[in-house]
Amino acid sequence: MKKASGGAAEKKRVRRSTAPDPNSDAPPRKQAAQKDVFQVFAEKVRDNKDLVSRWAVLQETRVEYFRGKDFVNFLKNHPEVKDVLESDRNLETEEIANILLGKSLLVRCDRVVKTVRPGKKKLSTWPAHLEIFPEQLFSENDAFFAWTFVKRHPLWQTLLSFFWPVLTLAICLFPVYPHRCKLLILYSCAGILFLILSLLLVRGTIFGILYILLGKRVWFFPNILAEEATLSELFRFWPKKDEEERPTWTKRLFYTLVAMLVIILLRHHAPDEAARARYQKRVSNIIDDVLEWSPTLALSGMMDKQQNVTNATGSADGASHASKTDPEHASPADGKTFTEQYNIEEVSDNVEDAGEEDKQGD
Repeated sequence: MKKASGGAAEKKRVRRSTAPDPNSDAPPRKQAAQKDVFQVFAEKVRDNKDLVSRWAVLQETRVEYFRGKDFVNFLKNHPEVKDVLESDRNLETEEIANILLGKSLLVRCDRVVKTVRPGKKKLSTWPAHLEIFPEQLFSENDAFFAWTFVKRHPLWQTLLSFFWPVLTLAICLFPVYPHRCKLLILYSCAGILFLILSLLLVRGTIFGILYILLGKRVWFFPNILAEEATLSELFRFWPKKDEEERPTWTKRLFYTLVAMLVIILLRHHAPDEAARARYQKRVSNIIDDVLEWSPTLALSGMMDKQQNVTNATGSADGASHASKTDPEHASPADGKTFTEQYNIEEVSDNVEDAGEEDKQGD
């Protein structure tokens, strides 16, 4: 008992000794749990759209990065961003960047392809593939820096993440929609697909004509097929400046002959009107089957099929029973009549199919 009471007294002493001293200058736990000012500074700089940045692949991971000179120009034009640093607001740009590198909020990168590609005059301004630079120090000359922390998602992205499962469920329930909703969805999707294909076709045609006639590479909507482009850059209309060398006339003549050969082959192997009509009818039948399907018709069809099977089984059983009890009534004339009826129906079906083919041929 004495040992137990002594242990309890020791625990009380330890608890009293660990209690915070109100006279001490140590910060409380809430202040210690506050976010680092450089973390807040990095998030504020990253969210600002005036800092030009791009997306690239760094060790099989997509990262957002910027150039060193753009970071210097950004802090020159926006000195109020440094107010977040409080006592460190008077630090130089290079010192702030080195602190961010030391806190692993940034990582210095270098381009993977360091040689000029054939046909180009200089290296790409924004490389698509990066690698980690050995020396993690800030530099303004041809240096790239990637953010290492996860960016806070805006509210619309959070709502969109909840919307995707609802959209998936709505797609799965498409067969049970009303007929008007099916038509609206079908024509909307077909219109969007037609718009995308037409845009790509017109874009490629303009590029080919200008390349062959003038020797210039002009791509309208230059980022429409780019994987690392943002949403605002994706629908950029005006083409980029052509930095490659002008193609020779032999190359342009070669591509002209290739284009003419492709056009001739497409015209030669194009389907005729009858084949096009058959294909159109087949596709329209498939679309009609999808649009007209409904659970009520499916269930009624299953019930009718089950009822027909039951009736056929019952009639077959009755006929077999009658033949067993009275074999004289089972004359071969009935079998002949059934065969003739089947042949007449088959011939009528063939005539109808031939009439439809003649109409399509006319």
